[in-house]
Amino acid sequence: MTKRVLDLVVLSDLHLGTYGCNAVELNDYLRSIAPKTLVLNGDIIDIWAFSKSYFPKEHMETIQLILEMLTSGVKVYYITGNHDELLRKFSDFKMGNLEIVDKVVLNLDGKRTWIFHGDVFDLSVNTAKWIAKLGGKSYDYIILLNRFINFMLVKFGRERISLSKRIKNSVKRAVKFVGDYEMIAAKHAIDQKYDYVVCGHIHQPQMKVYRNEKGSVTYLNSGDWIENLTSLEYNEGEWRIYSHLDELVPDFREVLLPTLQVDNSLPQNVLA
Repeated sequence: MTKRVLDLVVLSDLHLGTYGCNAVELNDYLRSIAPKTLVLNGDIIDIWAFSKSYFPKEHMETIQLILEMLTSGVKVYYITGNHDELLRKFSDFKMGNLEIVDKVVLNLDGKRTWIFHGDVFDLSVNTAKWIAKLGGKSYDYIILLNRFINFMLVKFGRERISLSKRIKNSVKRAVKFVGDYEMIAAKHAIDQKYDYVVCGHIHQPQMKVYRNEKGSVTYLNSGDWIENLTSLEYNEGEWRIYSHLDELVPDFREVLLPTLQVDNSLPQNVLA
């Protein structure tokens, strides 16, 4: 197989160790690329849901493929997320081409790029962690139910559906949360004079330009490998959203930012 050579690949929200992870498709993707730098942007291994009784060989193969990249000279940054937050005690750990960090700042063709998971902007994670964990467990059960429904739909010649997407898109509060999340990330990035801000966490692949009176920033989100099966790829000065499902990805849009107040209570080790 001829691999696609890429300057940078950003993957997030794999949730290895859960029923929802599409590890077979993920492994196909990993075998098809040869990135110079790989950023694992949080929630890679789902420690919240980790169980000795469920960690199938396909999930272990994902780890093996990433290790093979490491040994072949690929620079790998592991940015910790909320589901693998136990690894934050090892932040700034370096071994060979691997670094475990809270955030990454890269210079991409002269443009400052801020990459972090994004749970710092999620109030439910930071103030009511037990609610977030309960929601994560419910999400896992929805994915299991969704797989059974899709099995039956395919059997009868119908198109697959995504229950979680339909639920989130139908709940105004969830839609507003996504919009607010993106705007807050963009506002902080503009204030700190970044050209790109790259997040994960909300499982919503996206690429937009946000503007306000202080400047502009390109907001990007790598999506996930539970519902969307997406990643971010940067090569020869251009970003693209890769979709393993070959579905239409969001258009590149420009959005005018409203005036937002900066929340200075957010952890400075992430926002700096």
